Amino acid sequence: MSTHTLGPNGPEIPDFCLGTMTWGRQTATPDAHRQIDLALEHGLNFLDTAEMYPTNPVQPETLGGTETVIGDWIARHGGRDRLILATKVTGEGSAVIPGGAPLIDAARLRAGVEASLSRLRTDHIDLYQLHWPNRGSYHFRRNWGFKPGHDAAAVRANMTEVLTEAAALIAEGKIRQIALSNESAWGLAQWLRIADEEGLPRVASIQNEYSLLCRLADTDMAEALAMEQVPMLAFSPLAAGLLTGKYAGDVTPDPSRRGATPDLGGRITPRVFDAVAAYLGAARDWGVDPVQMALAWFRTRPFPVLPILGATTTAQLEQQLPALYMALDAELVTQLDAIHRAHPMPY
Repeated sequence: MSTHTLGPNGPEIPDFCLGTMTWGRQTATPDAHRQIDLALEHGLNFLDTAEMYPTNPVQPETLGGTETVIGDWIARHGGRDRLILATKVTGEGSAVIPGGAPLIDAARLRAGVEASLSRLRTDHIDLYQLHWPNRGSYHFRRNWGFKPGHDAAAVRANMTEVLTEAAALIAEGKIRQIALSNESAWGLAQWLRIADEEGLPRVASIQNEYSLLCRLADTDMAEALAMEQVPMLAFSPLAAGLLTGKYAGDVTPDPSRRGATPDLGGRITPRVFDAVAAYLGAARDWGVDPVQMALAWFRTRPFPVLPILGATTTAQLEQQLPALYMALDAELVTQLDAIHRAHPMPY
């Protein structure tokens, strides 16, 4: 694997990340621990989680469950120094936080860090992310009805407050880097501008959805990330399982994520299965596994981006890991771009 530098001072991270959002619900603790062990055998030491995980569904009674699973592995193996850990503070308005998640301000940031440190059973978090902006987000199919706000001064004031508290948490050794999730190119630019002008920590990464089927990031965001050398951590790189082919023909295998979420978070549309069929056909033509093709494709992108692998079972992770060692033929990449032009924005 090649590596990326996470933030201005490191650490070096592999060009794939291990996601954890099903751990503690669909994925039992023993299987989750096997996934960590297997990932480490392949040099994959970068884990992403969040205080609101596990998902499918997210519920108040399971808040922090995934972090606890990871913390139990650390306690059992004494392996904190073998891992690079990323987690997130829940954005404003989520019902998963008792009483509703408040605005992410200095106090909320600190409280989230302290709670995550306890569950993860560690003294520091390598990458602490804001799960979504206080002003809302156009991600998760909200782009179709997106209405931007207009109070830029209030947004910037809150960003300054959060970055000032992040600087204090970094100075205390509780977090190493601050980062974003479900942000826009404008938002990223404001965070970076404030950090540079005020001498505050620059955001180290941004975590947004990105895949062969979801390429909102290919223009303005791609330019911002390339110019500023901020890597994207791409969630749902297999489009919630659509790119595996298991839902091809509009079927719902049992068990599957679609059994719990029939529309896969708005990804099931009249257009999506034609796009899926085209990508599966390309994989068949080239004799490659469609899962591994979809993941290896990230290495072809002209901006820094790495996929977050998501596996409910160890067997699914085993299917994905060969992508760590793959490079796609240039002609196949050209074919994938042609499919994208023929099937843009399938959801």
